[in-house]
Amino acid sequence: MNRDIGADRWKIKIAYDGTNFHGWQRQNEFRTVQGEIENAILPLSHGRELVPVYGSGRTDAGVHAHGQIAHFDLKREITPVKLYRAINGNLRKNDVKVMSAEKVDSQFDARRSAVSKEYRYRIWNAEIMEPLERLTHTHVSKPIDIDAMRTASAYFIGTHDFAAFSANPLREIESTVRTVNFIDIISTPPRLEIRVNGNGFLYKMVRSIAGFLISVGTGREKPEAVTEIMNSRIRTARVESAQPQGLTLWQVNY
Repeated sequence: MNRDIGADRWKIKIAYDGTNFHGWQRQNEFRTVQGEIENAILPLSHGRELVPVYGSGRTDAGVHAHGQIAHFDLKREITPVKLYRAINGNLRKNDVKVMSAEKVDSQFDARRSAVSKEYRYRIWNAEIMEPLERLTHTHVSKPIDIDAMRTASAYFIGTHDFAAFSANPLREIESTVRTVNFIDIISTPPRLEIRVNGNGFLYKMVRSIAGFLISVGTGREKPEAVTEIMNSRIRTARVESAQPQGLTLWQVNY
């Protein structure tokens, strides 16, 4: 647990359009969400020292967030409203904003304290892609069998080893076992939304689930293939990662 003695711990909710970001994690050579937020907090810090911001999880390049949660420690007397207004005033562009801020217990950790997260994956299912939706939806021109997708989604519910539905980010992880609480598929043609809630997710796990459900919906895979692939624990070309622009980190629950 990272703790700056003598500072207050703050929890902030962040929303962003991930189109022009190289993901969440700070990278010196690229524009990232963490980097933008840390740079915006810098003028508020004592001695203008970098204040590390810890997110609930990392989002990939192109992925959006409606309710990303982060925490940081700040040595400054300030109200929640003045804090998020100050951060937003220091942000260079309008594709990322702090939606709220609250002072929390020093033991709060945006990642470790979370009990569940919900991601939403959006699909535009029509012959022609609506240009105004292209940055927040992935385009599937073929007809989709929603009943087949819902049948397949049931196989993901529960606690399983999701190694076959994740990608290796070249970093060590303790386990590939995760619990998916529910998957809802909401159809409002031509929009289709896959809502996935779980206790945590592996690298590209939600995009892999969405990609496979699309394969089932378009007839390339059978719903029961989920179990076969999951039991193999091996990632193969049968599992495609859906495009990043369709994915939004919707909310984090504590």
